[in-house]
Amino acid sequence: MAKTIREINEKIKTGEAVVVTAEEIIDIVEKKGLKEAAREVDVVTTGTFGPMCSSGAYLNVGHSKPKIKIGGGKCTLNGVPVYTGFAAVDIYIGATALSGDDPRNKVYPGEFKYGGAHVIEELVDGKDVILEAQAYGTDCYPRKHIKTYINIKDLNEAVLLNPRNSYQNYNVAVSLSEKKTIYTYMGVLKPAIGNANYCSAGQLSPLLNDPHYRTIGIGTRIFLGGGIGYVYWQGTQHNPLVPRKSNGVPQAPAGTLAVTGDLKQMKPNWLVGTSFQGYGVTLTVGLGVPIPILDEETLKYASVKDGDIWAQIVDYSEDYPTGKAGSLGEVNYSQLRSGKITVKGKEVPTASLSSYSKAVEIAEELKKWIKDRKFFLTEYVQSLPGADSGVGFKPLKERPVKEE
Repeated sequence: MAKTIREINEKIKTGEAVVVTAEEIIDIVEKKGLKEAAREVDVVTTGTFGPMCSSGAYLNVGHSKPKIKIGGGKCTLNGVPVYTGFAAVDIYIGATALSGDDPRNKVYPGEFKYGGAHVIEELVDGKDVILEAQAYGTDCYPRKHIKTYINIKDLNEAVLLNPRNSYQNYNVAVSLSEKKTIYTYMGVLKPAIGNANYCSAGQLSPLLNDPHYRTIGIGTRIFLGGGIGYVYWQGTQHNPLVPRKSNGVPQAPAGTLAVTGDLKQMKPNWLVGTSFQGYGVTLTVGLGVPIPILDEETLKYASVKDGDIWAQIVDYSEDYPTGKAGSLGEVNYSQLRSGKITVKGKEVPTASLSSYSKAVEIAEELKKWIKDRKFFLTEYVQSLPGADSGVGFKPLKERPVKEE
């Protein structure tokens, strides 16, 4: 018998809803079968905690006396430049932004000790942050310079706005380079396939538990950074057209989510500024999505196991940076989590850039919120583009500009 989200919310309201994590549901389905488990269980909670570069926050800092038009001028937070191309005192800080005096990779590999993601973490932690701005001055906004402390509790708005989070599956990264260690957004890769890095919560990951986006769409309420957030669009590079296994799980990077939420609700342990040696700064984001169990089909997808999720092994020394398509093979997440895989006949140690234990914590926390009647489900107002939508990620169509 099919359920509706409204019916599930009524059960949450009365304390009768059965809520389990994406890890717990696997054993329940194995013991009780799909039909009985779908009848009993109302919500499956998911979670992921990993680096998500396409993140940032917009702030309204309020008007000074005399007033200043930061829009169109220059502005930094703790020395990190922010985007000012909005109105007078609206600014956006990107997770990967770096201060002007950061040496980057001039001394290779760079350390990238501090950037926009670290500023966001400090704001969420309630620390004072130095805002400095230069403006060109207008009749209505005459001030041309300001340097002051700001604090999140004093800001009019502080909103996390992330254009691409929660990738649905991802590559396993290795290096075929014979001698050179390389530094990538997938971490440090040793030469001659010396290690393999991956980045997904596997059986706990939100979009892997809803591979066809049957319950996750625009308007879905989620756990974001320790507070409540929402899906506001498909994420950039959303690509539902990749090949899939018979269980619907994509075999390569596929769907993504664009998410937003009130930064003032969030916690620094779920939004962590992270430095990648030789690559740059990113924000490690905690994100969890509840999956309403509407029918047996929904549960079939939401009880996916690591052994049923496959990822491509990709060379990051040449194939990835040059845009060359190809795979060195595929492995499942049970193999990855075992600590070693075989690539081109060689046994290779594996490591995850995302934290499975933290993903479990997020799924458990979201479960608690629902059971405590602090979190209710939403029906999406528009579904995410699926494999039949024609939406897919396309490479840049380069058209060289002729020099005059």
